[in-house]
Amino acid sequence: MNTNFIHEGSVTDVQGFEAGATYAGMKTYAKDKYDLGILWSKQVCVSAGVFTTNKIISPSTSVSRDNVHKGNVQAVTVNSGIANAGVGNAGKLDAEEVVELTASKLGIEPNNVAFLSTGIIGVELPMALIRTALQKIDFQPKSGQMYAKSMMTTDTKPKECAVKVSTNGREFTIGGVCKGTGMIHPNMATMLAVVTTDAPIDQKLLQDIVKYTADESFNMISVDGDMSTNDSYIILSNGAAGGKTITYESPEQEDIKNGIKEVVLFLAKEMVRDGEGATKLFQVTIENAISIEEARDAARTISSSSLVKTAVHGNDPNWGRLLASLGSSKAEIDESKLSVYINDICILENGLPIPYFKDAIVQQMIESEITFRINLNLGESTASAWGCNLSEEYVRFNSAYTT
Repeated sequence: MNTNFIHEGSVTDVQGFEAGATYAGMKTYAKDKYDLGILWSKQVCVSAGVFTTNKIISPSTSVSRDNVHKGNVQAVTVNSGIANAGVGNAGKLDAEEVVELTASKLGIEPNNVAFLSTGIIGVELPMALIRTALQKIDFQPKSGQMYAKSMMTTDTKPKECAVKVSTNGREFTIGGVCKGTGMIHPNMATMLAVVTTDAPIDQKLLQDIVKYTADESFNMISVDGDMSTNDSYIILSNGAAGGKTITYESPEQEDIKNGIKEVVLFLAKEMVRDGEGATKLFQVTIENAISIEEARDAARTISSSSLVKTAVHGNDPNWGRLLASLGSSKAEIDESKLSVYINDICILENGLPIPYFKDAIVQQMIESEITFRINLNLGESTASAWGCNLSEEYVRFNSAYTT
């Protein structure tokens, strides 16, 4: 497989997809600010997705989930500023109306539309504004960044990318866009993500790919330990590249899966890097665990630890916090076999501390990206998770989120 990232790539670098966005009035006005957008393909798509596991779920998310799982969503409308959650039956009626308005505008069926919302919980959508603004959206190719901006809330920048994958004599493009900076925690983060591809992919395979890639990316990040009511990750495949449909038996299927993984892993790291108040990204890698499930759980547990996050913020090489967090995970551990590394500097080997010059490790931790690596020496499974520092700015920001 040959994979190349496209410079300033986005979801509309994929042939057949176009987008548009406008300002409807759900966020404070500023030049070049958008809060309502549509991404779509004129060609029929195969769709798959995974959604929040929160027991409190936005009607926008549940309506989208039902349509995506029917397998032929080809348009995704998004609004930001208002989550359309915690508003009773009005939220469902409003979500259904947005879907119908979008379908009417595009000349497709309502079942072919998903609707994603993000923002403050407990506020109804301003449907009068949305009805008017939706009709103003104009579509054009290479307009992915407008769409990316339309889903931003506390994000400081749009998050998007695209890659070209060459495999078995065929070439495909994969694009991705997401938002999310706070309420980020595994299963899933507070996030919206849409991936587009021109590869023709079997729907059942696509659903397996979306689950696998979520487990390798969006389910392995944490900013603050909170889970949202609106999390959604959708893949749309319009098959515009032509050729035979990619199935489990196709020689291209593994490369396509890995290409999508590269896109969403990039997006996941961008979310953590842009975490509310964050200045540092850190990676936790667990090596040689008994199973992949145990490796993932241990990595997520450490990356989600508030004490680890504050140590990272203060450049404090307090590796005892890593061990304490590891011990609270579901992974089997033999303390006498543990090895711990900070930026590849070994500070614990076979369960015994290695003397080190503390100031040297502090200098390592001043960097904007840090790696913690823990070798359990019990099996052959490895997993990585990502987190960010927990800063005073995060507390200030979230203590006045609605005021």
